[in-house]
Order: sequence, then C-alpha cells, then structure tokens
Amino acid sequence: MRNPVIAIGLDAGDPNLLEKWMAQGHLKNLKKLRDRGAYGRLKTFDYYRAETPWTTFLTGASPEKTGYWAPVKLREGSYHVDPIEAYDFAEYEPFYALGDDYKVAVFDMPQAPLSDRVNGVQGLAWGAHSPQTPTHSKPEAFLSDIIAKHGEHPALHKDFASILDIPALQELQKKLETGIERRGQICKDLLQQDNWDFFLTIFGETHSAGHFFWHLSQPDHPLYPLVGNRYPGDPLLEIFEAIDTAIGEILTAAPENANVVVFAAHGMDFNNMDLPSMVFLPEFLYRWNFPGKVGLAEGKMGQNPGGPLVGERAKRGFMGTLWSLKGDRNPLRGFLRRTLPTKIFNRIEPLFGSELEQDLISPFEMQKKGDRLFFQTPCWYQPAWPRMKAFALPSFSEGYIRINLKGREPNGIVDPSEYDAVCDEITAQLYQLKDSRTGETMVQDVVRTRTKATDSDPKLPDADLVIIWQDQCASDTVESPQIGRIGPIPFNRTGSHRSDGFLALAGPDIQPGSTLPFGHSLDLAPTLLALLDAPIPNSCEGKSLINQPAVVR
Repeated sequence: MRNPVIAIGLDAGDPNLLEKWMAQGHLKNLKKLRDRGAYGRLKTFDYYRAETPWTTFLTGASPEKTGYWAPVKLREGSYHVDPIEAYDFAEYEPFYALGDDYKVAVFDMPQAPLSDRVNGVQGLAWGAHSPQTPTHSKPEAFLSDIIAKHGEHPALHKDFASILDIPALQELQKKLETGIERRGQICKDLLQQDNWDFFLTIFGETHSAGHFFWHLSQPDHPLYPLVGNRYPGDPLLEIFEAIDTAIGEILTAAPENANVVVFAAHGMDFNNMDLPSMVFLPEFLYRWNFPGKVGLAEGKMGQNPGGPLVGERAKRGFMGTLWSLKGDRNPLRGFLRRTLPTKIFNRIEPLFGSELEQDLISPFEMQKKGDRLFFQTPCWYQPAWPRMKAFALPSFSEGYIRINLKGREPNGIVDPSEYDAVCDEITAQLYQLKDSRTGETMVQDVVRTRTKATDSDPKLPDADLVIIWQDQCASDTVESPQIGRIGPIPFNRTGSHRSDGFLALAGPDIQPGSTLPFGHSLDLAPTLLALLDAPIPNSCEGKSLINQPAVVR
C-alpha cells in the first residue's frame, strides 16, 4: 500500500518571509510541519521568473524544452502580440496525469488546462491568481457543486487594487481572506469525500498579496513611510497567517499515513521589475532609436527628482498617470494632458488634429478596440516598432527585447550581418542606465537567447535579449548620458518575483528533522512522483530530492 500525498502550493510564497516569520513565532502550522519533517530551498530560472514556474512545475521540463515562455506571444510575421494563456500540454502532460492507477484530485491549479488522463476530479480557475484557463472542471458539475456549497472566490480576476488607496487595499485583503477560508473548507471536504492517492491545491492569495501589499508590510519599499505606516496592521503577514490556519484545517482531514508537501516554485520581494521592464525599457529603446524624441516621462537631468508620485496626479491610477506624462511636440497639448482629468482631456484632444506619424497609441484607445494588452506599456509603442531597430516586448517580469531583423520581421531593419553589433550596442548602452536617486546600475545581466541571428527553432523565446535588473532598490527614475532621464513615474505593483522557492515535507516516508539538498523547481514534479511511487517520465529534467542525501538538523 502506497501512502497518499497531499501537496499544497503557496504561489510566490517567498522563503525569506516564511523563515523570518516562523522564527518570530508566526505560522505555527508551517513551522510544525517543517520541524517534524524535511525542509529545503529551491531556485527557479533567473530569467522568465514570473511566466514559467508553473509550467516548469507541471511538466518537470524547462521552457527550452516546452517552448512555453510567457502567456503572450508575438504573432509570426507581424508586430502583433497575442495573449495565448496556459501551455497546452500537447507535447508534455502535467505530471499528475497518471491514468487509472492513481486517484487524483486537483483543485485550483493555475495555468493548467484540464487533462483527460486524470482519474479523479479537476477544478480550475476558482480563485487562482492569473489562472490562464477558463473556470471549468472534470466532471463538469464538480466545480459548480463546490460553488453552490462554499461560494465563489470573491477575488477571482479581481485580485488587485490601487497601491495608494487604503480602503481599496483593505477591501482586497478581506476578499483574499474570505477566499483563503473557503479554499480551506473546500479542500477539507474533498479530502473527506474520497481516498485520494494524490491531492493538490495552490493558494494563489500569497501571489496577489505580495504584489499589492509589499509596501504595507516591508520597510524596504519607498512607499512604506508614505502609505504603509497609515495601514492598520501588516496585511501581508495576516494573509500568510490566514493561509497557515487554513493549512491546519486541511490537515485535520488528512489520512494519518499521508505525506504532506508544502512548496513554492518561486518567491517575491520588492518590485524591481515592473517599471524597468514595462516602462523604462520601451522608453529607452524609443529614445535610442529616435534621438531627440521622447515617448513618456521626460525628466530633467541634474535635478532632484523629488519624492514618489503619490499626490493628486497619482489618483488617476497607474495607467492614467503614466499616460499623462506622454511627450508632446505641442506644449499646450502636453500641458493639458498633464493637468486635466483624463476623461476631459480625451474629449478635447481631437481638436488638436492628428499626428502625421503615430508614435505611441493610447491605452484607452487600445481598450476601446478590445486589445487585452492595453495595460502593457510596451504595446503603447507598437505603432513605432516597424521603424525601430529593436523594441521591447510586453513582460510580467524581466525585460524582453526583440531585434527588428530583416527576413524575420515584416519590416525588418537590421541585417543579419549587423545583428551581433546591434545587440552589443544595446547591451553597452543599457549598462550605462542608472537609478537617478541612488546611482545604482540598473542592469545586472543581459542574456542572449540566440547564438546567431538566423536561429529559428520555434521553441526559442520571442526575445533576442533578456534584461535582468538590479535587485538593490525599487526604482521610479532612471537616466543615462545618452538617453537622458526617464521619470519619476508612479509605482504600480510593489512586489515582484524572485527565483527563490522552498519545499517542506513531512510524513511516514520523510526523515524527520532533516534538511533537503538544495534543489530546483524542476525537481518538484520528480519528488512528488517519487513519493507516489509513480514512474518519472524521461522528459523530466530534474531529480527527486527525497532520493538525495539529506542532512539531519
């Protein structure tokens, strides 16, 4: 008789936070689990940190193998970017697709389409953060029955709030806590309904809370003195405490012989990626391509940037505030865009006539046209992409640069013989970019994804260059001698991803009080399959950590 496995994921649950809070006496259930079992740290890939961890977890394969790099994709032969949602698992199936020999329950796994090879139940997009799949289940009535009994998750597709609006943030916290409590009861019910060989659920609330509560919890963010000190309590800790309580409830229904696994495939820290990837990089490339032109947020070199944007203008929201900073050849139009409410300015803007050559497209215009990527600032520059040597692609983490290559792009400018030289020039210029407040060099590394311009493997990412940003400070203003100053611009989400994860295991097949060898997110699927005594597919690139030497603490 094999022992059942209960796996609970904390989406972007950062181990640095967990370990600190456990040491302070918080998160008692997680600490108890760690103390009576085994614990270890994980790493995921240093680039494409936000987009790939769940697909890596589900398949046990790297993005180089699956070809899945992000939930958005540049349409071949065009300058149009499409949302593509989750990996389709046509080539590599989720590791829990084990056929008739195993009874499996999967509840609210993000970025995982339904599998026909699961003997049991699957309910998706009940309350996951960015599920990238519709709300549906197998059997079809499974999820509707759950909702009828326990209710919907109040934050599904609504797990965000303005980082400056304390009442809205408090409302978001309540919604997340309600979802956590309901998730705990649902999982407890499911464990009591059948004898599952494998049970899997993911708490997505850690992900949402990390993005929007970081500045309310951690003093290392520039907004903490301005906003965090006015928020009652520590909402990030309180979300983790609510999840710790829910995990305790879930485990009351666990079989005595169950092996319990709690894990995170990646982590969270202050946001060092959103603004650099979504604003600074596309604007940097626009100015580099068109010397003397400004797309967004022209700042004055040598002046004190002042404090973060938290005043009246910031009440327009991130998108409205940023668009109000659009560069303009007409000084009056630029002044009105900055000072008038967005709705009023949009009504009078047509009176100024149209530009001879469009540079940036308004996110509000994109939204009217039904473009789902209207919030992605790099896409605002899309009208100019055909005239640029290189442009920034939409991103949720690192910075992605596409070279406008002849023979590949419809209006390619860069000859393949010039490819390396253009990559070298961009890289050198990026290393000159500094945080205007601290002088910190903004770029930590530039990764080339192709060995030569003509590499055409369909599994390669869209980006030719991946920019890994510094992680010493949260930047709202940057500059270089060549492109001038960009900013200040408003902060958006205040937490962003890191490559740190963790794995805690306890149960009859786990050596108590031991430390696992340092692992990778690729090791999660083989480890769970080994606990299940199930075959590990040859496509898995990691290894089972429970079969490696452990150190007794």
